[in-house]
Amino acid sequence: ATPVALVHRGTETGQRTLVGTLSGIVEQFKEAAFQPPAIIITGQVVKLREQLQWFEKRPLFGKRIVVSRAREQASLFAEKLETLGADILEFPAIKIVPPLDYGPLDRAIDMLESYRWVIFTSINGVEHFFDRLREKGGDIRDLKGAAICAIGPGTKAALEKRGLRVDCVPSEYRAEALVEQLHGKISPGDRVLLPRADIARDVLPAELAEMGAVVDNVHAYRTVRGDGDAKILKQQVAAGAIDMITFTSSSTVHNLLAAVNENLEQISLAAIGPITAAALREYGLEAAVEADEYTIDGLVEAITAYWRRRQC
Repeated sequence: ATPVALVHRGTETGQRTLVGTLSGIVEQFKEAAFQPPAIIITGQVVKLREQLQWFEKRPLFGKRIVVSRAREQASLFAEKLETLGADILEFPAIKIVPPLDYGPLDRAIDMLESYRWVIFTSINGVEHFFDRLREKGGDIRDLKGAAICAIGPGTKAALEKRGLRVDCVPSEYRAEALVEQLHGKISPGDRVLLPRADIARDVLPAELAEMGAVVDNVHAYRTVRGDGDAKILKQQVAAGAIDMITFTSSSTVHNLLAAVNENLEQISLAAIGPITAAALREYGLEAAVEADEYTIDGLVEAITAYWRRRQC
């Protein structure tokens, strides 16, 4: 009657635990098709399992989740999910690279003092703009006189880290909300600089032009297809080993689905916001999870809430 427990792959996402007594554990072992590696624990300490099984009680325990962000940005997101118990498969669907031609950005940097507004739409835009500004011998003092706008708290934090005060952050982290907030603030003839991705949507420059602004929409970086291993991802999807795929931008949707476009109906899909969710609908797919706050933290919170509801 001595309590005994078998722990398979302890402290890994695939951990399984079998509890019984010495007289019956062999039969249980056979029925459960238990496999090594495993540890065997015997004695009264096994009875403490119900109070102490913190590892298996994490909200994402046992869930295999694909992170499709660019490789250099995936670590923080993956770490947050792993802390909650998820097993992560990284599939970098996009890669951030310099623009094909620095000419338009360089010309904008040369005339920074002429801009009334500078609008940053992403952390990538901030980093690539200031990298180029530094390469050309400039620094934040060249932005004197310009109002600074940022879409999203991450973009704002990246600017503040460089010693800049951000004048405008929309309550919703998308172009439409920023346009609404800038109504009445931008005057006809104001010069506006938009250093952003080559594939960014046209909503922002078009709406700013409608207000009478003179908009310089320049490419600070490019988003290209990443180097995720499509063969591994296809195998995992076909085997039913993936519980969720996460998307943090429209480009992650387009590039991942270009690599893997079948058997996804049975997998839960998570989108960082409505624009990304709309990109999924272009392929006839619906996001099971759409973050209310369009940030990585907001997406992690939404994913956690989703799996908690499923478990209930």
